[in-house]
Amino acid sequence: MLSIYVSKLILIYCIVVAAFFGAVMGSFLNCMAYRIAHHESFVKGRSHCPKCGHTLGPLELIPIFSWIFQKGRCKACGEKISVRYPLTEAFFGLVTVLCLLRFDLTVECLRNYIFFCCLFSLSLIDLETMIIPDRFHIVMLAVWAACLYFVPGFTKEALWHAAALLIYGAVMLAVSIIMDRILKKESLGGGDVKLIAVCALYLGPVNMLFALIGACVLGLIFALIRRNRQKDGEGKAFPFGPAIALSCGIFCLYGGPLTDWYLKLIL
Repeated sequence: MLSIYVSKLILIYCIVVAAFFGAVMGSFLNCMAYRIAHHESFVKGRSHCPKCGHTLGPLELIPIFSWIFQKGRCKACGEKISVRYPLTEAFFGLVTVLCLLRFDLTVECLRNYIFFCCLFSLSLIDLETMIIPDRFHIVMLAVWAACLYFVPGFTKEALWHAAALLIYGAVMLAVSIIMDRILKKESLGGGDVKLIAVCALYLGPVNMLFALIGACVLGLIFALIRRNRQKDGEGKAFPFGPAIALSCGIFCLYGGPLTDWYLKLIL
């Protein structure tokens, strides 16, 4: 089996390639999320400035560096380009490197990387529209099923992971319905319930429990930040998808060590 840990030189080379590839992928996923959020096709049409429609040239599409060299402004109209672009590109470059280091050159790495791509994209869409498109849940389910046979030893745990999907989906749906009736308003969106269920399929019952706790903590932090940044933000709904995605992404990468560390603290 191929491995990035054969030598230090190969390891360094793979990290550099993964970082660049991840930044490019982050740029694409960012563009895709923007177009889906604005009901545009992400498979047709070249990248363009959202302000003036200027079609971006090759030098304007280099992840991170294009934004720096252009001083955060469109080359054509001079309008500011959101710092979201270089930040998301750098972030997903880091995610790609961490995924490669954690899972090596395996089918499990590919499966979880697609999982991370979906989590990243749906988070950006949820932040902008408060909606998580079902297409991402479908992709994650299909990829998990397609890779099941090729992940060594994982078939023995497949039933537990499938059971986790059903259990967490049913429990969160019940909690959502009860809280909706108590609060007289929507407490947890249907997209969030489905996202938790699908993430349980990837993480398994134990890791998903801790990931859910982490998502609640992150959600509270995000809500406080949102409230401080927006004077009229108090009492308004906020997207929970990014908190779920970030927590589940962390536990997908380091669920075992984090769970063991926490259990040692309380036992």
